[in-house]
Amino acid sequence: MSARSTLTLGDIPIGASVRIRRLNSRPDVSTRLRELGFCENEVVRCVTHGYGNIICEIRNSRVGLDTGLARGIVVSYLE
Repeated sequence: MSARSTLTLGDIPIGASVRIRRLNSRPDVSTRLRELGFCENEVVRCVTHGYGNIICEIRNSRVGLDTGLARGIVVSYLE
């Protein structure tokens, strides 16, 4: 994939760092994600994923998300 490709947080490989572009979730879910640090333009790194979950590092914290929820977070690779 090129550096300008857009994908979702649930699709990124382990160890990859990406920038959040937008949240495609219900308003209440998007609000909660923003409270956890998943804001537009924030950088997030995939630590691990498997068994329907993904663990991300964002703002010096590790957060676990369901893969379905992670697929509602549109990201792009860092330029």
